[in-house]
Amino acid sequence: MVANYGDDFKSTIMDWITKFNIVHSGLGLIHTILAILAMVFGSIVLLKPKGTIFHKRLGYLYFWSMVFMNGTAFGIYNFGGFSLFHGFAIFSLVTLFAGIYPVLKKSKGWFYRHYYFMSWSVVGLYCAFWSEVGTRMLNMAYFWWAVMLASLLTALIGGLIIHTKAKKLSIKSS
Repeated sequence: MVANYGDDFKSTIMDWITKFNIVHSGLGLIHTILAILAMVFGSIVLLKPKGTIFHKRLGYLYFWSMVFMNGTAFGIYNFGGFSLFHGFAIFSLVTLFAGIYPVLKKSKGWFYRHYYFMSWSVVGLYCAFWSEVGTRMLNMAYFWWAVMLASLLTALIGGLIIHTKAKKLSIKSS
């Protein structure tokens, strides 16, 4: 009989992850990994210069990690069925595709629309992060208030940054 240490290791890792309420399934683990990748890629894309080969490559990595992350979200049912979080996943996909479409079409004003929607896509991802943290660490009595406050602050700060930078971008592209 041959021992399969890979299965034991995988089982131990999943037990640890489940014990600390990080994820509850293999699909949840994939969703979490894709979300972390999207946060890293999206953050770097926002911070680095635009239009470079690095920006484009990392941007596509962000795009695809978001597509697959949102896809996995539809297989996760924490509230017994379709929930508000699935609605946010649909909204996230709409924002994401609204951001990639101008790049592919390259019509007049495409850069501003691309910047605007992709930036809001990343801000939305950060807001979703607060929901994920809240579901794992907060009592449900405090969950909605804490998540709404954190998401509102994230959206306000993100909106100010997007608006300020978009003004500069529209001046440069004029």
